[in-house]
Amino acid sequence: MPSLIVLALIGVAAQLVDGGLGMGYGVFSSTMLVIAGLSPAVASASVHLAEIGTSLASGVAHWRFRNVDWRIAVRIGLPGAVGAFAGATLLSNLPGDVAKPWMSAILLILGVAILVRFAGGRRRAQTSQAPLRTRFLAPLGLFAGAVDATGGGGWGPVATPALIATDRLEPAKAVGTVNTAEFAVAVAASLGFLLHLDGGVDWKIVGALLVGGAVAAPVAAWLVRMMPAHYLGLGVGGLIIATNARTILVAAGAPDLLRYAAYSLIVAAWAAVLTYAVRARRLSRVTV
Repeated sequence: MPSLIVLALIGVAAQLVDGGLGMGYGVFSSTMLVIAGLSPAVASASVHLAEIGTSLASGVAHWRFRNVDWRIAVRIGLPGAVGAFAGATLLSNLPGDVAKPWMSAILLILGVAILVRFAGGRRRAQTSQAPLRTRFLAPLGLFAGAVDATGGGGWGPVATPALIATDRLEPAKAVGTVNTAEFAVAVAASLGFLLHLDGGVDWKIVGALLVGGAVAAPVAAWLVRMMPAHYLGLGVGGLIIATNARTILVAAGAPDLLRYAAYSLIVAAWAAVLTYAVRARRLSRVTV
């Protein structure tokens, strides 16, 4: 029971991160599950099965807050589902000793992406009314879905910044649209894992993550409109980088001195980025 409570709290934290940033549920929870000892394929499968419920709850909540562009959600979500199924098939067939550093490398890169995304200290606003075309949305969804399944997360870190960078969606609507489209991605990835893992999923883990995430989803949908997400993004990005760097270094057999030196550099870089973001945010308030 204590373990299930901890997993439920991970689900709550992951959903708050995801709803507040438009990214991070899979990256955060997969990182925690791999640290806890699960194989990469089982961790990703558990996260995606839980995401079926959490993404549905999140999508409904974002819809009620009018954060969803349904035309974009469909055109990015369906290719995302195809990519997720292919990614789940690939990860399920990789040996565990190969898959673990592979997943950690993807998660580390996504952690860097999250950190960079929020390092500037401000969110971009919608500046163009031109519609987004399928020739942009379909490849983006396909790539983001494949990264999401093979890395245990990545749909949000890939898709949300890409949509915001077009300046054709306000940030809250980009977050809500990506979170809603994630339902199709989670279903497709889950089917891929269930077809190839031969019953390797622990349904207690799935249930605990699902309950925690579903409870937090309405709060997260409200937070995305109310809170400055910069500091949350910086904190989560740094945590993901540090934990997955450790996994990679241990898997590579790095000596203790090298590992501790790497941890020190990561912490120093994290602190420097946080300091820069705080100053940039204060400067933007002064100049507005």
